[in-house]
Amino acid sequence: MPELVRRLVVADIAPVAYGHTQAHLIEAMQTLNLNEIESRRDADMQLSQRVEDPSVRAFLLQSLDVKAKKWRLNLDVLDAEMPKVMSFPEISGQFDGPTLFLTGADSDYVSRDHRGLIKSMFPNARFAKLPGAGHWLHADQPRAFEAAVRTYFDAG
Repeated sequence: MPELVRRLVVADIAPVAYGHTQAHLIEAMQTLNLNEIESRRDADMQLSQRVEDPSVRAFLLQSLDVKAKKWRLNLDVLDAEMPKVMSFPEISGQFDGPTLFLTGADSDYVSRDHRGLIKSMFPNARFAKLPGAGHWLHADQPRAFEAAVRTYFDAG
């Protein structure tokens, strides 16, 4: 029901199918021996064997309940449904309201080649890049992301 949405922010994604799988990260999370983890540092040390980037590890570990020794995410479902996560359905609709496509300056998820398709589905789309952020811009630059989103919504 597009009439229920006044303004929209789309965070670093385009209405296209992707080849960017996160299956390797899910697999890395699934291989942690949660019984050996007493602290987030323990988990980070284990995860570092499979995930090199410390900021990616920190982002993933936000979903770990160390005390309960379990993930807050259903990793099995995410793994099984990754092809659906990476796809985009055929649609004919359009959202005519103001839409901000906010992307990470260091991300390749939204390219200039996507703009024509985006404009056909979101005719009032505007584009902005968040410096110093990759695909997970809300994790890479949380304060800048919040400020950009707040400014956008406050303007309307």
